Amino acid sequence: MNSDLPKVLHEIAGRPMILRVLDTANELGAAQTIVVVGHMRELVEEAVAGIADATVVQDPPLGTGHAVLQAEEAVSPNCQEVLILSGDVPLLRASTLEILLERHRESGCDLTVLSAKATNPFGYGRIVRDLDGEFTGIVEEKDANTDQRNLSEINSGVYVVNRRGLFWALHRVKPNNAKGEYYLTDIVGILAKAGKRTQAVNCADFAELQGINTPAELAHAEAAWLARKAV
Repeated sequence: MNSDLPKVLHEIAGRPMILRVLDTANELGAAQTIVVVGHMRELVEEAVAGIADATVVQDPPLGTGHAVLQAEEAVSPNCQEVLILSGDVPLLRASTLEILLERHRESGCDLTVLSAKATNPFGYGRIVRDLDGEFTGIVEEKDANTDQRNLSEINSGVYVVNRRGLFWALHRVKPNNAKGEYYLTDIVGILAKAGKRTQAVNCADFAELQGINTPAELAHAEAAWLARKAV
């Protein structure tokens, strides 16, 4: 981002993107919001104070699965399901997440991942389905073969997971991949092998899901946000 600020503190229409994500969680009526912090965490902790219910530290950063695992002790024992969001995806609509939650609850699945079709899926994990269209897993770009890279349905990084199954699976994730990290995506296969039901639900516009990693992407997201509010 060519900045001294943590990425998630860059602003969308005058408000840090991490607060935009928390606003969406609160709009959904989340009973508890937990932010995983790492790089320059003091600044992020200060920004979310009084808005998030808790922050937990990931240090060192060992992957997305490792990040979520840090929240295990902070999650309320009364929690039945966990919605996992990304702090750098501020355009995701609450209405999209409401559909995702409804589909998860109606299905009886232990895990539901939000997916979308992308014209250019480069860099995103791909949703893998069998010949009957049933969800079988997620493969990351760096670990995908040629056929898998040609798939256009992508993993948004947004999940709804039953709490007990989530942390049970996270403790069984291994860093057996090209990056040597603990991938959150691996819990899909772990739960499936344990006889749990998983699904991918394509109910989002890809434009809602694009992460922000550059000043150009930040400017594009802000323009999209302002256009949305002008309607």
